Amino acid sequence: MNDNERTIAGLVARARAAQAVAAEWDQARVDEACVAVGWAVYNDDNIARLAASAVEETGMGVVADKVAKHKNKVLGVLRDLRGAKSVGLIEVDEARGLRKYAKPVGVVGALAPVTNPTATPSSNGLSILKGRNAVIFAPHPKAKRSSAMAVGFMRAALEKVGAPADLVQLVEEPSVELTQELMRQVDLVVATGGGAMVKAAYSSGTPAYGVGPGNAVQLLAEDADPVDAAAKISASKAFDNATSCSSENSVVAHDAVYAAFVEAMKAKGGHLCSADEKAKLRSWLWIAGKDGREGLNPRIIAKSAESIARGAGFAAPAGTRFLMVEAEGSPDEEKFAQEKISPVLTLWRCASFDEGLGLVVGITDACGTGHSSGVFSSRPDYIDRMGLTMRSSRVMVRQGMASGNGGTFANGMPSTVTLGCGTWGGNITTENIHWRHFINVTWLSLPLPASRPGDDEIFGAYLAKYGA
Repeated sequence: MNDNERTIAGLVARARAAQAVAAEWDQARVDEACVAVGWAVYNDDNIARLAASAVEETGMGVVADKVAKHKNKVLGVLRDLRGAKSVGLIEVDEARGLRKYAKPVGVVGALAPVTNPTATPSSNGLSILKGRNAVIFAPHPKAKRSSAMAVGFMRAALEKVGAPADLVQLVEEPSVELTQELMRQVDLVVATGGGAMVKAAYSSGTPAYGVGPGNAVQLLAEDADPVDAAAKISASKAFDNATSCSSENSVVAHDAVYAAFVEAMKAKGGHLCSADEKAKLRSWLWIAGKDGREGLNPRIIAKSAESIARGAGFAAPAGTRFLMVEAEGSPDEEKFAQEKISPVLTLWRCASFDEGLGLVVGITDACGTGHSSGVFSSRPDYIDRMGLTMRSSRVMVRQGMASGNGGTFANGMPSTVTLGCGTWGGNITTENIHWRHFINVTWLSLPLPASRPGDDEIFGAYLAKYGA
Protein backbone atom coordinates (compact mmCIF):
# COMPACT_ATOMS: atom_id res chain seq x y z
CA MET A 1 0.00 0.00 0.00
CA ASN A 2 1.49 3.36 -1.04
CA ASP A 3 1.19 6.68 0.83
CA ASN A 4 -1.87 7.84 -1.11
CA GLU A 5 -3.68 4.57 -0.48
CA ARG A 6 -2.83 4.71 3.24
CA THR A 7 -4.00 8.32 3.57
CA ILE A 8 -7.35 7.63 1.98
CA ALA A 9 -7.77 4.28 3.71
CA GLY A 10 -7.42 6.05 7.04
CA LEU A 11 -10.13 8.57 6.18
CA VAL A 12 -12.42 5.86 4.84
CA ALA A 13 -11.96 3.69 7.94
CA ARG A 14 -12.97 6.60 10.18
CA ALA A 15 -15.90 7.37 7.91
CA ARG A 16 -17.12 3.77 8.00
CA ALA A 17 -16.96 3.69 11.79
CA ALA A 18 -18.99 6.92 11.99
CA GLN A 19 -21.44 5.76 9.36
CA ALA A 20 -22.06 2.53 11.25
CA VAL A 21 -23.32 4.67 14.14
CA ALA A 22 -25.54 6.80 11.89
CA ALA A 23 -26.97 3.69 10.22
CA GLU A 24 -28.76 2.92 13.50
CA TRP A 25 -30.40 6.33 13.81
CA ASP A 26 -34.14 6.86 13.55
CA GLN A 27 -35.61 9.64 11.42
CA ALA A 28 -35.76 12.15 14.26
CA ARG A 29 -32.07 11.71 15.03
CA VAL A 30 -31.14 12.10 11.36
CA ASP A 31 -33.17 15.27 11.05
CA GLU A 32 -31.67 16.73 14.24
CA ALA A 33 -28.16 16.22 12.86
CA CYS A 34 -29.10 17.79 9.52
CA VAL A 35 -30.60 20.87 11.13
CA ALA A 36 -27.54 21.27 13.37
CA VAL A 37 -25.15 21.05 10.43
CA GLY A 38 -27.40 23.30 8.38
CA TRP A 39 -27.37 26.01 11.03
CA ALA A 40 -23.58 25.85 11.21
CA VAL A 41 -23.29 26.78 7.52
CA TYR A 42 -26.30 29.12 7.53
CA ASN A 43 -25.82 31.47 10.48
CA ASP A 44 -24.57 34.93 9.58
CA ASP A 45 -21.23 34.82 11.39
CA ASN A 46 -20.08 31.58 9.80
CA ILE A 47 -21.37 32.47 6.35
CA ALA A 48 -19.52 35.79 6.43
CA ARG A 49 -16.28 33.99 7.24
CA LEU A 50 -16.84 31.36 4.55
CA ALA A 51 -17.67 33.88 1.84
CA ALA A 52 -14.72 36.12 2.65
CA SER A 53 -12.35 33.16 2.75
CA ALA A 54 -13.57 31.79 -0.59
CA VAL A 55 -13.07 35.09 -2.41
CA GLU A 56 -9.73 35.82 -0.73
CA GLU A 57 -8.30 32.35 -1.40
CA THR A 58 -9.53 31.84 -4.98
CA GLY A 59 -9.82 35.42 -6.23
CA MET A 60 -13.18 34.44 -7.70
CA GLY A 61 -16.66 35.76 -7.11
CA VAL A 62 -18.23 38.42 -4.89
CA VAL A 63 -18.45 38.16 -1.10
CA ALA A 64 -22.00 39.51 -0.82
CA ASP A 65 -23.22 37.14 -3.52
CA LYS A 66 -21.57 34.16 -1.87
CA VAL A 67 -23.34 35.06 1.37
CA ALA A 68 -26.66 35.13 -0.50
CA LYS A 69 -25.85 31.85 -2.24
CA HIS A 70 -25.14 30.14 1.07
CA LYS A 71 -28.34 31.48 2.61
CA ASN A 72 -30.52 30.43 -0.29
CA LYS A 73 -28.94 27.05 -1.00
CA VAL A 74 -28.67 25.81 2.56
CA LEU A 75 -32.17 26.94 3.49
CA GLY A 76 -33.52 25.51 0.23
CA VAL A 77 -31.94 22.12 0.91
CA LEU A 78 -33.24 22.12 4.49
CA ARG A 79 -36.72 22.96 3.17
CA ASP A 80 -36.54 19.92 0.87
CA LEU A 81 -35.25 17.68 3.66
CA ARG A 82 -37.93 18.73 6.13
CA GLY A 83 -40.48 15.96 6.52
CA ALA A 84 -38.83 13.73 3.89
CA LYS A 85 -38.58 10.07 4.88
CA SER A 86 -35.08 8.65 4.49
CA VAL A 87 -35.11 5.96 7.20
CA GLY A 88 -36.91 2.62 7.18
CA LEU A 89 -40.27 2.26 5.47
CA ILE A 90 -40.64 5.31 3.24
CA GLU A 91 -43.40 4.29 0.81
CA VAL A 92 -46.34 1.86 0.66
CA ASP A 93 -48.22 1.02 -2.54
CA GLU A 94 -51.13 -1.16 -1.46
CA ALA A 95 -52.50 -1.62 -4.98
CA ARG A 96 -49.25 -3.15 -6.24
CA GLY A 97 -48.31 -4.81 -2.97
CA LEU A 98 -45.05 -2.88 -2.71
CA ARG A 99 -43.19 -1.46 0.25
CA LYS A 100 -39.98 0.55 -0.03
CA TYR A 101 -37.29 0.78 2.63
CA ALA A 102 -34.48 3.35 2.65
CA LYS A 103 -30.92 2.28 3.42
CA PRO A 104 -27.65 4.28 3.43
CA VAL A 105 -25.33 4.14 0.43
CA GLY A 106 -22.31 4.18 2.77
CA VAL A 107 -19.30 6.46 2.38
CA VAL A 108 -19.57 9.16 -0.28
CA GLY A 109 -16.62 10.89 -1.91
CA ALA A 110 -17.64 14.41 -2.90
CA LEU A 111 -15.53 16.58 -5.20
CA ALA A 112 -15.92 20.34 -4.77
CA PRO A 113 -15.11 23.00 -7.41
CA VAL A 114 -12.85 26.01 -6.99
CA THR A 115 -15.73 28.28 -8.03
CA ASN A 116 -17.94 27.25 -5.09
CA PRO A 117 -15.65 25.77 -2.43
CA THR A 118 -17.97 26.38 0.52
CA ALA A 119 -21.54 26.35 -0.79
CA THR A 120 -21.05 23.03 -2.59
CA PRO A 121 -19.83 21.05 0.46
CA SER A 122 -22.47 22.69 2.63
CA SER A 123 -25.38 21.84 0.33
CA ASN A 124 -24.26 18.39 -0.78
CA GLY A 125 -23.20 17.48 2.74
CA LEU A 126 -26.73 17.98 4.07
CA SER A 127 -28.27 15.79 1.36
CA ILE A 128 -25.68 13.08 1.99
CA LEU A 129 -26.21 13.14 5.77
CA LYS A 130 -29.97 12.85 5.26
CA GLY A 131 -29.38 9.30 4.01
CA ARG A 132 -27.35 8.35 7.15
CA ASN A 133 -24.14 8.37 5.12
CA ALA A 134 -20.64 9.64 5.78
CA VAL A 135 -18.91 12.00 3.34
CA ILE A 136 -15.29 12.76 2.53
CA PHE A 137 -14.80 15.95 0.54
CA ALA A 138 -12.01 16.41 -1.96
CA PRO A 139 -11.61 20.19 -2.33
CA HIS A 140 -9.88 21.95 -5.17
CA PRO A 141 -6.21 22.56 -4.24
CA LYS A 142 -6.67 26.30 -4.76
CA ALA A 143 -9.64 26.39 -2.37
CA LYS A 144 -8.65 23.85 0.28
CA ARG A 145 -8.55 26.34 3.16
CA SER A 146 -12.09 27.57 2.52
CA SER A 147 -13.51 24.07 2.09
CA ALA A 148 -11.73 23.02 5.28
CA MET A 149 -13.42 25.88 7.13
CA ALA A 150 -16.86 24.72 5.96
CA VAL A 151 -16.10 21.14 6.95
CA GLY A 152 -14.85 22.34 10.33
CA PHE A 153 -18.13 24.11 11.01
CA MET A 154 -20.06 20.97 10.01
CA ARG A 155 -17.96 18.69 12.22
CA ALA A 156 -18.38 20.99 15.23
CA ALA A 157 -22.14 20.95 14.69
CA LEU A 158 -22.22 17.16 14.67
CA GLU A 159 -20.26 17.03 17.91
CA LYS A 160 -22.65 19.55 19.48
CA VAL A 161 -25.57 17.12 19.06
CA GLY A 162 -23.53 14.08 20.08
CA ALA A 163 -23.04 12.71 16.56
CA PRO A 164 -19.72 11.38 15.19
CA ALA A 165 -17.71 14.23 13.70
CA ASP A 166 -16.16 11.80 11.22
CA LEU A 167 -19.44 11.69 9.32
CA VAL A 168 -17.91 14.72 7.56
CA GLN A 169 -14.23 14.78 6.62
CA LEU A 170 -12.02 16.16 3.87
CA VAL A 171 -8.74 15.51 2.16
CA GLU A 172 -6.60 18.19 3.80
CA GLU A 173 -3.84 18.35 1.17
CA PRO A 174 -5.70 17.49 -2.03
CA SER A 175 -3.99 16.32 -5.19
CA VAL A 176 -5.09 14.60 -8.37
CA GLU A 177 -3.66 11.33 -7.08
CA LEU A 178 -5.40 11.53 -3.70
CA THR A 179 -8.71 12.45 -5.31
CA GLN A 180 -8.44 9.49 -7.68
CA GLU A 181 -7.68 7.19 -4.76
CA LEU A 182 -10.62 8.59 -2.82
CA MET A 183 -12.95 7.87 -5.71
CA ARG A 184 -11.62 4.31 -5.87
CA GLN A 185 -12.16 3.51 -2.18
CA VAL A 186 -15.59 5.06 -1.44
CA ASP A 187 -19.02 3.61 -2.21
CA LEU A 188 -20.35 6.52 -4.28
CA VAL A 189 -18.87 9.59 -5.92
CA VAL A 190 -20.55 12.94 -6.53
CA ALA A 191 -18.50 15.22 -8.77
CA THR A 192 -19.35 18.90 -9.07
CA GLY A 193 -16.89 20.76 -11.27
CA GLY A 194 -15.16 20.74 -14.64
CA GLY A 195 -15.43 18.16 -17.38
CA ALA A 196 -12.11 16.47 -16.58
CA MET A 197 -13.17 15.96 -12.96
CA VAL A 198 -16.51 14.47 -13.96
CA LYS A 199 -14.90 12.20 -16.55
CA ALA A 200 -12.45 10.96 -13.91
CA ALA A 201 -15.35 10.23 -11.57
CA TYR A 202 -17.12 8.14 -14.18
CA SER A 203 -13.85 6.34 -14.96
CA SER A 204 -13.08 5.54 -11.32
CA GLY A 205 -14.91 2.22 -11.25
CA THR A 206 -17.15 3.52 -8.45
CA PRO A 207 -20.81 4.49 -9.00
CA ALA A 208 -20.89 8.25 -9.61
CA TYR A 209 -23.11 11.24 -10.08
CA GLY A 210 -21.57 13.98 -12.19
CA VAL A 211 -22.56 17.11 -14.04
CA GLY A 212 -22.15 17.94 -17.70
CA PRO A 213 -20.73 21.21 -18.99
CA GLY A 214 -22.98 24.23 -18.55
CA ASN A 215 -23.87 26.76 -21.22
CA ALA A 216 -27.24 28.17 -20.27
CA VAL A 217 -29.16 29.92 -23.07
CA GLN A 218 -32.28 32.08 -22.86
CA LEU A 219 -34.80 32.70 -25.67
CA LEU A 220 -36.91 35.85 -25.73
CA ALA A 221 -40.00 35.41 -27.91
CA GLU A 222 -41.80 38.35 -29.51
CA ASP A 223 -44.26 38.50 -26.59
CA ALA A 224 -41.50 38.71 -23.95
CA ASP A 225 -41.38 41.67 -21.59
CA PRO A 226 -37.86 42.95 -22.36
CA VAL A 227 -37.56 44.97 -19.14
CA ASP A 228 -38.61 42.02 -16.96
CA ALA A 229 -36.29 39.69 -18.88
CA ALA A 230 -33.37 42.11 -18.53
CA ALA A 231 -33.92 42.50 -14.79
CA LYS A 232 -33.85 38.74 -14.24
CA ILE A 233 -31.10 37.86 -16.71
CA SER A 234 -28.78 40.68 -15.63
CA ALA A 235 -29.11 39.67 -11.98
CA SER A 236 -28.45 36.05 -12.89
CA LYS A 237 -25.52 36.82 -15.18
CA ALA A 238 -23.73 39.18 -12.80
CA PHE A 239 -24.33 37.10 -9.68
CA ASP A 240 -21.04 36.07 -8.06
CA ASN A 241 -19.23 37.03 -11.29
CA ALA A 242 -20.90 34.10 -13.09
CA THR A 243 -19.33 31.32 -11.03
CA SER A 244 -22.46 29.23 -11.47
CA CYS A 245 -22.65 26.73 -14.33
CA SER A 246 -26.24 28.00 -14.71
CA SER A 247 -25.19 31.56 -15.44
CA GLU A 248 -26.58 32.62 -18.82
CA ASN A 249 -23.92 32.56 -21.53
CA SER A 250 -26.15 33.54 -24.44
CA VAL A 251 -29.50 35.23 -25.04
CA VAL A 252 -31.43 34.83 -28.27
CA ALA A 253 -33.91 37.70 -28.63
CA HIS A 254 -36.66 38.26 -31.20
CA ASP A 255 -36.26 41.33 -33.41
CA ALA A 256 -39.42 42.79 -31.87
CA VAL A 257 -37.83 43.02 -28.42
CA TYR A 258 -34.09 42.95 -29.14
CA ALA A 259 -33.36 46.70 -29.02
CA ALA A 260 -35.46 47.27 -25.90
CA PHE A 261 -33.85 44.30 -24.19
CA VAL A 262 -30.31 45.52 -24.95
CA GLU A 263 -31.12 49.01 -23.64
CA ALA A 264 -32.64 47.53 -20.49
CA MET A 265 -29.53 45.39 -20.01
CA LYS A 266 -27.33 48.48 -20.33
CA ALA A 267 -29.40 50.14 -17.63
CA LYS A 268 -28.63 47.15 -15.40
CA GLY A 269 -24.88 47.55 -15.76
CA GLY A 270 -24.20 45.90 -19.10
CA HIS A 271 -21.59 47.22 -21.54
CA LEU A 272 -22.14 46.37 -25.21
CA CYS A 273 -18.72 45.80 -26.74
CA SER A 274 -17.77 47.30 -30.08
CA ALA A 275 -16.42 45.06 -32.84
CA ASP A 276 -12.88 46.03 -31.85
CA GLU A 277 -13.53 45.34 -28.17
CA LYS A 278 -15.09 42.00 -29.05
CA ALA A 279 -11.98 41.01 -30.99
CA LYS A 280 -9.75 41.93 -28.04
CA LEU A 281 -12.05 40.03 -25.71
CA ARG A 282 -11.88 36.98 -27.97
CA SER A 283 -8.09 36.90 -27.70
CA TRP A 284 -8.19 37.31 -23.91
CA LEU A 285 -10.94 34.85 -23.02
CA TRP A 286 -9.47 31.92 -24.93
CA ILE A 287 -5.73 31.25 -24.99
CA ALA A 288 -3.41 28.39 -25.90
CA GLY A 289 -2.56 26.08 -23.00
CA LYS A 290 0.63 24.16 -22.30
CA ASP A 291 -0.53 21.44 -24.68
CA GLY A 292 -1.00 24.01 -27.45
CA ARG A 293 -4.78 23.63 -27.43
CA GLU A 294 -6.97 26.66 -27.05
CA GLY A 295 -8.99 26.81 -23.85
CA LEU A 296 -10.67 29.24 -21.49
CA ASN A 297 -8.16 31.58 -19.87
CA PRO A 298 -8.11 30.74 -16.13
CA ARG A 299 -7.31 34.38 -15.38
CA ILE A 300 -10.80 35.48 -16.44
CA ILE A 301 -12.89 32.86 -14.64
CA ALA A 302 -15.34 34.52 -12.22
CA LYS A 303 -13.49 37.86 -12.37
CA SER A 304 -15.25 41.21 -12.54
CA ALA A 305 -16.33 42.64 -15.87
CA GLU A 306 -14.07 45.68 -15.48
CA SER A 307 -10.99 43.58 -14.73
CA ILE A 308 -11.70 41.31 -17.72
CA ALA A 309 -11.98 44.37 -19.98
CA ARG A 310 -8.67 45.71 -18.65
CA GLY A 311 -7.00 42.39 -19.29
CA ALA A 312 -8.35 42.40 -22.84
CA GLY A 313 -6.93 45.87 -23.44
CA PHE A 314 -9.90 48.22 -23.24
CA ALA A 315 -11.74 50.17 -20.56
CA ALA A 316 -15.31 49.37 -19.61
CA PRO A 317 -17.33 52.20 -18.04
CA ALA A 318 -17.14 52.43 -14.26
CA GLY A 319 -19.85 50.34 -12.66
CA THR A 320 -20.03 47.80 -15.49
CA ARG A 321 -21.34 44.51 -14.08
CA PHE A 322 -21.18 42.42 -17.23
CA LEU A 323 -19.99 42.64 -20.83
CA MET A 324 -22.12 41.91 -23.89
CA VAL A 325 -21.04 40.94 -27.39
CA GLU A 326 -23.16 40.48 -30.50
CA ALA A 327 -22.84 37.11 -32.18
CA GLU A 328 -21.78 36.59 -35.78
CA GLY A 329 -22.20 33.46 -37.84
CA SER A 330 -23.63 30.12 -36.77
CA PRO A 331 -23.28 28.68 -33.24
CA ASP A 332 -20.60 26.23 -34.35
CA GLU A 333 -18.57 29.08 -35.88
CA GLU A 334 -18.99 31.73 -33.18
CA LYS A 335 -16.51 31.20 -30.33
CA PHE A 336 -18.68 33.29 -28.00
CA ALA A 337 -21.33 30.56 -28.20
CA GLN A 338 -19.17 28.61 -25.75
CA GLU A 339 -19.39 28.56 -21.96
CA LYS A 340 -17.41 31.46 -20.52
CA ILE A 341 -17.71 31.15 -16.68
CA SER A 342 -17.37 34.93 -16.48
CA PRO A 343 -19.67 37.97 -16.68
CA VAL A 344 -19.62 37.97 -20.50
CA LEU A 345 -22.91 37.48 -22.34
CA THR A 346 -23.45 36.74 -26.04
CA LEU A 347 -26.45 38.27 -27.84
CA TRP A 348 -28.19 36.70 -30.83
CA ARG A 349 -31.08 37.99 -32.94
CA CYS A 350 -33.92 36.03 -34.49
CA ALA A 351 -36.84 36.96 -36.74
CA SER A 352 -39.23 34.26 -35.50
CA PHE A 353 -39.72 31.85 -32.64
CA ASP A 354 -38.76 28.94 -34.90
CA GLU A 355 -35.50 30.63 -35.87
CA GLY A 356 -34.78 31.46 -32.24
CA LEU A 357 -35.49 27.92 -31.09
CA GLY A 358 -33.16 26.65 -33.79
CA LEU A 359 -30.41 28.94 -32.52
CA VAL A 360 -30.90 27.79 -28.92
CA VAL A 361 -30.67 24.17 -30.10
CA GLY A 362 -27.52 24.98 -32.09
CA ILE A 363 -25.84 26.85 -29.23
CA THR A 364 -26.51 24.11 -26.68
CA ASP A 365 -25.45 21.41 -29.12
CA ALA A 366 -22.20 23.29 -29.74
CA CYS A 367 -21.59 23.31 -25.96
CA GLY A 368 -23.77 22.38 -23.02
CA THR A 369 -26.14 19.76 -24.38
CA GLY A 370 -28.22 18.41 -21.54
CA HIS A 371 -27.69 21.22 -19.05
CA SER A 372 -30.33 23.95 -19.31
CA SER A 373 -32.16 26.49 -21.39
CA GLY A 374 -34.88 29.05 -20.77
CA VAL A 375 -37.66 30.97 -22.46
CA PHE A 376 -39.30 34.31 -21.79
CA SER A 377 -42.81 33.96 -23.20
CA SER A 378 -46.33 33.56 -21.90
CA ARG A 379 -47.56 31.59 -24.90
CA PRO A 380 -48.35 28.00 -23.88
CA ASP A 381 -47.45 26.70 -27.35
CA TYR A 382 -43.98 28.30 -27.23
CA ILE A 383 -43.36 27.03 -23.72
CA ASP A 384 -44.46 23.53 -24.72
CA ARG A 385 -42.23 23.64 -27.82
CA MET A 386 -39.23 24.40 -25.61
CA GLY A 387 -40.06 21.46 -23.37
CA LEU A 388 -40.58 19.09 -26.29
CA THR A 389 -37.63 20.21 -28.40
CA MET A 390 -34.71 21.01 -26.12
CA ARG A 391 -32.22 18.34 -25.17
CA SER A 392 -31.95 20.12 -21.83
CA SER A 393 -32.46 18.54 -18.43
CA ARG A 394 -34.19 21.68 -17.18
CA VAL A 395 -36.04 24.51 -18.96
CA MET A 396 -36.74 27.69 -17.01
CA VAL A 397 -39.77 29.79 -17.95
CA ARG A 398 -39.51 33.55 -17.30
CA GLN A 399 -36.79 33.01 -14.68
CA GLY A 400 -33.15 33.82 -14.21
CA MET A 401 -31.22 30.59 -14.53
CA ALA A 402 -28.35 30.97 -12.04
CA SER A 403 -30.83 30.53 -9.22
CA GLY A 404 -33.75 28.90 -11.00
CA ASN A 405 -31.99 25.76 -12.23
CA GLY A 406 -30.83 24.72 -8.79
CA GLY A 407 -34.14 25.50 -7.10
CA THR A 408 -35.50 28.71 -5.59
CA PHE A 409 -38.30 29.55 -3.20
CA ALA A 410 -40.29 30.65 -6.27
CA ASN A 411 -40.17 27.38 -8.23
CA GLY A 412 -40.48 23.68 -7.56
CA MET A 413 -37.01 22.48 -8.55
CA PRO A 414 -35.13 20.50 -5.88
CA SER A 415 -32.54 22.75 -4.25
CA THR A 416 -29.01 21.71 -5.17
CA VAL A 417 -25.63 22.83 -6.47
CA THR A 418 -25.16 19.68 -8.57
CA LEU A 419 -27.14 19.47 -11.81
CA GLY A 420 -27.32 16.20 -13.72
CA CYS A 421 -27.34 16.53 -17.51
CA GLY A 422 -28.41 13.04 -18.60
CA THR A 423 -26.80 11.04 -21.37
CA TRP A 424 -26.75 14.24 -23.43
CA GLY A 425 -24.08 15.62 -21.09
CA GLY A 426 -22.40 12.31 -20.34
CA ASN A 427 -24.21 11.89 -17.00
CA ILE A 428 -26.31 9.12 -15.49
CA THR A 429 -29.34 11.27 -14.61
CA THR A 430 -31.12 14.43 -15.75
CA GLU A 431 -32.23 15.26 -12.21
CA ASN A 432 -31.05 17.84 -9.74
CA ILE A 433 -28.89 15.78 -7.38
CA HIS A 434 -30.56 15.85 -3.96
CA TRP A 435 -31.09 13.64 -0.90
CA ARG A 436 -33.01 10.95 -2.79
CA HIS A 437 -29.85 10.14 -4.76
CA PHE A 438 -28.01 9.26 -1.55
CA ILE A 439 -30.15 6.35 -0.37
CA ASN A 440 -30.46 2.75 -1.50
CA VAL A 441 -34.05 1.55 -1.67
CA THR A 442 -35.16 -2.02 -0.98
CA TRP A 443 -38.38 -2.98 -2.76
CA LEU A 444 -40.43 -5.53 -0.81
CA SER A 445 -43.06 -7.29 -2.89
CA LEU A 446 -46.14 -8.99 -1.41
CA PRO A 447 -48.07 -11.63 -3.38
CA LEU A 448 -51.19 -10.51 -5.27
CA PRO A 449 -53.95 -12.38 -7.08
CA ALA A 450 -52.74 -13.26 -10.57
CA SER A 451 -53.73 -10.65 -13.16
CA ARG A 452 -52.36 -11.90 -16.47
CA PRO A 453 -53.71 -9.99 -19.52
CA GLY A 454 -55.17 -11.96 -22.40
CA ASP A 455 -53.42 -12.05 -25.77
CA ASP A 456 -56.25 -10.14 -27.41
CA GLU A 457 -55.97 -7.36 -24.83
CA ILE A 458 -52.32 -6.78 -25.74
CA PHE A 459 -52.18 -7.72 -29.43
CA GLY A 460 -55.80 -7.31 -30.58
CA ALA A 461 -55.59 -3.85 -32.09
CA TYR A 462 -52.28 -4.63 -33.82
CA LEU A 463 -53.55 -7.92 -35.32
CA ALA A 464 -56.80 -6.31 -36.44
CA LYS A 465 -54.86 -3.63 -38.31
CA TYR A 466 -51.93 -5.61 -39.71
CA GLY A 467 -52.93 -9.27 -39.39
CA ALA A 468 -50.80 -12.10 -38.13
